[in-house]
Amino acid sequence: MNTRALRVVMADASIKPQRERLEAQLPEGTVTDWPDPRDPAAVEAAVADADVLVSGQCPAPIATAGKRLRLVHAAGAGTDRIDVAALPPGTVVANTHHHEESIAEYAVASAVLLHRGFLAQDAALRRDTWDSPAYDPTAAWRDSLAGSTVGFVGFGHIGRTAWQRFAAFGTRGIAVTGSGSTDAAAEGLAWAGRTDTRLPALLAESDTVVVSAPHTPATTGLIGAAALARMKPTAVLVNVGRGPVVDQHALHDALRERTIGAAAIDVWYQYPAAGHHGAPAAHPFHALDNVLMTPHSSALTRQTFQRRADDIAANIRRLAAGEQLQRVVTVTPA
Repeated sequence: MNTRALRVVMADASIKPQRERLEAQLPEGTVTDWPDPRDPAAVEAAVADADVLVSGQCPAPIATAGKRLRLVHAAGAGTDRIDVAALPPGTVVANTHHHEESIAEYAVASAVLLHRGFLAQDAALRRDTWDSPAYDPTAAWRDSLAGSTVGFVGFGHIGRTAWQRFAAFGTRGIAVTGSGSTDAAAEGLAWAGRTDTRLPALLAESDTVVVSAPHTPATTGLIGAAALARMKPTAVLVNVGRGPVVDQHALHDALRERTIGAAAIDVWYQYPAAGHHGAPAAHPFHALDNVLMTPHSSALTRQTFQRRADDIAANIRRLAAGEQLQRVVTVTPA
C-alpha cells in the first residue's frame, strides 16, 4: 500500500539558515518546499497540498488554501498573525521559544557595559582621551554588578532566565508581575509582588531594571515619567519586552536630563515597513551618549534558531508517527 509523503512548507525567513539542520531531522521521504515568505501568492500555492506550514504568519487566504494542513508551526513564540479560524478543522497551531537564553545574555551584557561606562570610555579613547580615574582624577568611578539590585518587570521565561544569569554576579533580585504569583523564595529573589502595587518600590530599589513584560493595553506606558522619576540617577534600564511598555517621550527626557543613568533599548516604537532602514522612534535617542541601541536583536543568535529548528523537526516527526505534539498553542475545532 502506498503511503503519501509528508509535505512541509517552510515559509519563515528566520529558519531558512537552518535548512540543512532541519531537513536532516525530518522523517524519511518528507517533501519540503521553501517559497519566498514575502510572496503570499507563492506561499498560498505551496500550501495547497501541504500537511505542515512552518511560519509565524498565516492569514486567511493562506489558511483557506491549505485544505490538508494538520500543523501550523511558528518558528518563534508569536502566533497572533495566524488566522486560526480560517484553518481546516483539527489543525494544530504550535510555537517554539529558546530566545530566553540569548535575551538573558543580552540583558547582563548591556547592564555591565552601561554600568561600567564602557561605551563612554571607548568613545573617549578613540579621541586619545583616557577616561579613567587611574589617569584622570576627575573621571567617574564606575560600578560593578556585585552587590547591586536587579529588578524584573515581568518574570516569565525571559525574566527568570535573566535572573539566573544576573545571580551569578552576586546580585540581589526582586520582581513584579501582573498576577503577583511569583514565589520569591523558590526563585531566590529577595521579594516579589504585583505590578500594580509593588512597581514603585521595585523602581526605587533597583540599580538595574529589566523590562520583559508583554505589551497589552494594561502595560502600555506602564513605565512613564512618574515611574522613571522613582529610579536612582545611576540606574540602568534594559528593555527587552516591547517598546510601548516604556513611554518613549518620558524615557528620552529621563535619559537626556540624566534622571536615570542609562538605558539599553532593544525593542522600539517604529519598525521599517520594508527593508532595513527606518528611524526606530520619534525621538532622537541616537543623539544621547547614555543609550545602547540595538535593532531588536537580543534573541538573534545562531543557537536560538538551531534550537527552534530542532523543536520544529521533532514535532513534524511526532506528527508523522501519530504521537502527541508538543508546544501546542491551540487546535481548531474539529
